[in-house]
Amino acid sequence: MLVPEHDIYIMPGYVDMRKAINGLSILIAISGMNAYAGSYFVFCGKTRQIIKIIYWEVNGFCLWQKRLEKQRFSWPKDMSEAKKISSRELRWLLDGLNPMQVTGHKELAYKISI
Repeated sequence: MLVPEHDIYIMPGYVDMRKAINGLSILIAISGMNAYAGSYFVFCGKTRQIIKIIYWEVNGFCLWQKRLEKQRFSWPKDMSEAKKISSRELRWLLDGLNPMQVTGHKELAYKISI
């Protein structure tokens, strides 16, 4: 999968995975977002075994799908708003981590006292 240079949005809640490009682009429009801006929109099915990523590239939509055979994706259930993630967090999601719960080391602020 290409590393996106644009924004990536996790679309919370579950989507009927029978939806293809037209159905998913309508869901993006209903959410008030611009499907043609080149952003990546990530959807998940109710079983949490399939995710679909849709994005606009130059002259048409691209649709990418990943299906897990045994595990499940961690997925936010809250439909209130799409969550923006980084390309690094998308890689974590595809690798099986929950980008909403992964936190790095806390930043330390040292002061030199003389």
